Amino acid sequence: MRIPNVKRFRPFCPVCNEHFTVMAVLPKGEDVEAYLKEVVARHDHKAFQESKQKRFQIRVSASKQRKSK
Repeated sequence: MRIPNVKRFRPFCPVCNEHFTVMAVLPKGEDVEAYLKEVVARHDHKAFQESKQKRFQIRVSASKQRKSK
């Protein structure tokens, strides 16, 4: 089920050199550019990089799991 007034934003973080996804419900009349600048300012760079590494981590033991008969 989807919430109809949730907007998805993809701001760019110059420290990480990456885009990241932010989902938010903004009040009517809110300045979107000012909100995105604030989001980038409080973006947690270390946690973002760690989660990215965990997501794309290659399993080392995958070759050991194959057993030949």
